[in-house]
Amino acid sequence: MDRVIEKKKWTTKKLITIAAIVSLLFLVIYLIFLRDKSSRLYVDRNQLTIATVKQDQFQEFIPIDGIVFPKTTFYIDAIQGGVVEAIYAEDGDMVKKGDTLLKLLNTAMELSYMEQETRMLAEMNNLQNTKLSLEQNKYLRQKEIVQLQYEIDRTERDFERKVSLYDKKVIADKEFEDAEREFEYTLKQLRISLELQKLDSVSREAQKRDIESSLKRMQENMKLLRKNIDNAYVKSPAEGKLSSFNLEIGQTKSVGEHLGQIDLLNGYRLEARIDERYVTRVFNGQEAEFNYAGKVYGLYVDKIYTDVSNGSFKIDMFFNDNIEPPGIKRGQTVQVRLTFSGETDAIIVKRGSFFQETGGSWIYVLSEDETHAYKRSIRINRQNTNDYEISEGLQPGEKVVISSYDNFGNKEKLIFK
Repeated sequence: MDRVIEKKKWTTKKLITIAAIVSLLFLVIYLIFLRDKSSRLYVDRNQLTIATVKQDQFQEFIPIDGIVFPKTTFYIDAIQGGVVEAIYAEDGDMVKKGDTLLKLLNTAMELSYMEQETRMLAEMNNLQNTKLSLEQNKYLRQKEIVQLQYEIDRTERDFERKVSLYDKKVIADKEFEDAEREFEYTLKQLRISLELQKLDSVSREAQKRDIESSLKRMQENMKLLRKNIDNAYVKSPAEGKLSSFNLEIGQTKSVGEHLGQIDLLNGYRLEARIDERYVTRVFNGQEAEFNYAGKVYGLYVDKIYTDVSNGSFKIDMFFNDNIEPPGIKRGQTVQVRLTFSGETDAIIVKRGSFFQETGGSWIYVLSEDETHAYKRSIRINRQNTNDYEISEGLQPGEKVVISSYDNFGNKEKLIFK
């Protein structure tokens, strides 16, 4: 007798088919929704520089090169041009104020001086003669007045006698009238002479003042001429050490040309050039420091030269309390740290080449298992030669890649091999 065989619902083939479909769906869902679609790059960890983010003291500063100069320097320039005829001192000598250093020969100027001196002496002599003539005229006018006073006295006496005789009818009318006219004429002459004396006195005093002024001016010109001749002998303007004094007999020096300088032994200063980007952040009294022979020496900004040349400006720095390194020499170059802030507590990360690629806007941060690193946005506030100050995006203890990103092509993730 035949038996009915029931057909199985879940055959092996059907189960395999269902499993395949489910797997395919799961793969599709994973590829569309669950798979990490970020771009990635496989890199060798040993070729990367990795640093740990820290919570530490941070101070903003920039390194600058400071050149040592004497604190006070007197420059020696040629006041007049000429040929070096004689040298009386050598570079490095200690000199006193007024010591003759060299002589410049200028024949044309000496001949010109002699001509001008001769002309001025002649003019001064003429003025002196004019002054003498004025004095002589003064006494001639006084002599004239004395003579007239004598004549008045004589004619007055004669007139008085004639009046008495005329009253007695002893003399004729004509003789009386002649005596009267002569007396009045002499009085008029005296009055005119006195007025002329006043005018002469005023004019003479004015002329004398002009002559004295001209003589004084000529004497000053004579002094200036003699001083120009004396300038042929170049002298030390101060007591100190002669430097940059490298001359040879026969050299020609022009007016204003630098001949050397006198360095006063009253200490040193440091001169440095700073990028123009910092011109608004540098101020008088700003602190700086540098390490010399294992010891740190403090400085402060004393003077700022605001003229910008070739993208930088110049400053002068003095030592704090005049404490200077022993053995430091003029012309020596030292690296100085110019500080912009005091030490503050901050999150910092070591400087690295990554900054050139990212501009400090992002960085690769290592995962907790350190198998890969991923891109994260950050914000850098201040920086110095050692560290960046992180104001946003990183926490102390995290590790980051700080080496160059040039070969990473802006990938989202770095997978370590």
